[in-house]
Amino acid sequence: MKKATDFRYNTGATAVPWAAVGENYNARDLMEIIRFLMQGEGKEYDDAINAVWEQVKKLDAVSTPPGKLSLGSQVEKAEEMCNQYLGTESSTFVTNATAGFEIAYKYANLKPGDEVIVPAITFVATMAYPLAVGCKLVFADVDPRTINMDPADVARKITPKTKMIVPVHIGGYPVDMDPIMELARKHDILVLEDAAHAFGAMYKGRKIGTIGDFAAFSMHEVKNITSFGEGGILTTTVPGFTEDMKRARFLGLDFRAPIKNWLYNITPIPGKYGPFVPGNASTTEIQGLGLCLQVERNEEIIAERRRAAAYLNSRFEGNDAIIPQDLGNDDIKPTFHLYLLQIDPAKAGGDVQTLKKKLEEKGVTNIPHFGPLYRFKIVSDMMDGDEDEIAKTCPVCEEVFYKRFTHLPIYGLTDEQLKYMADAVLESVAEMQAGK
Repeated sequence: MKKATDFRYNTGATAVPWAAVGENYNARDLMEIIRFLMQGEGKEYDDAINAVWEQVKKLDAVSTPPGKLSLGSQVEKAEEMCNQYLGTESSTFVTNATAGFEIAYKYANLKPGDEVIVPAITFVATMAYPLAVGCKLVFADVDPRTINMDPADVARKITPKTKMIVPVHIGGYPVDMDPIMELARKHDILVLEDAAHAFGAMYKGRKIGTIGDFAAFSMHEVKNITSFGEGGILTTTVPGFTEDMKRARFLGLDFRAPIKNWLYNITPIPGKYGPFVPGNASTTEIQGLGLCLQVERNEEIIAERRRAAAYLNSRFEGNDAIIPQDLGNDDIKPTFHLYLLQIDPAKAGGDVQTLKKKLEEKGVTNIPHFGPLYRFKIVSDMMDGDEDEIAKTCPVCEEVFYKRFTHLPIYGLTDEQLKYMADAVLESVAEMQAGK
């Protein structure tokens, strides 16, 4: 008898077997995947793809399909690689960072009226679950240099109703975590790090993902590394919660005390103030394999991104109207997911809206990666709030978003493209300073 590949099914040499995988992928399916991942056209490409097809047919004749496509050995391997890389034992591979956030929010047992402090600038995923369950979002203003959450403003906005603080490491630049954690411990507040951009970042000798109570990384297609387009890693420092966190990924299946005549039990997940019902954030073996392959080269990717950022800084240092990306130091090591470009409007002869238009005219893609959350209709509708009144509590956010910053691409560019982009920024600022 062969070992079953899935706990529910006996896939061995039985009289009537039950396969864990309903329909296998075949050789033609594999070729379409190859065509998708390695696209091209022309005779040379056609000849190469036809040669591959001949070899795939030979391979098909002597191979067998995998017995499991979800939450198997590849997912386990990806989690172990992330554990070794981050210095934790809690890495849990989920469908995306948003699903990781949801598990952490559920652990906090959020309910209507609870307050969650989020930065004024981030992606909507950061605030989606609290809004969905009726929480009040409290927007912390941002640090003018990093665009990250300002700990001093967090301190001003904590109330007895505050249940969570959610620092976001924008562009992979670490938030100043020490004062955040000090505030959280003083007031018994959970900290969820939105580390979507920060896989591999370090803060004072510790990897991001090992500081807050929870942290979630994104492996979405646009991030530094990906797991075939989607995926996330959730970590925790909550003592004893790792096993329950993994159960929270898949509907609370519990093999420790199965019900009568069945394989498992379904038990709630213990939260901070009481149990909660988990959802399904299962990941596939293909995603696990993809993540393993890219985790291996993450340090090389970060180094290349840093090299590009340092080059841009070297080009911009001669113009004091341009405020370049902070490259970090011995204590702060970013991932350089984005290049943060800022200007001093008074010295540049105009604000960033003018600069953005000039860069677009020169063919340089740029975008201030996220907008002020309180400007979105979902916030005013779900919280019955006034965006202009909220804006008054976040003056730095208003200033930097509308007048000072944008983000530049930093990876996958040739030296010529980097040079062109730097030239375009310098030329555009010079034009603004000349009143053109």
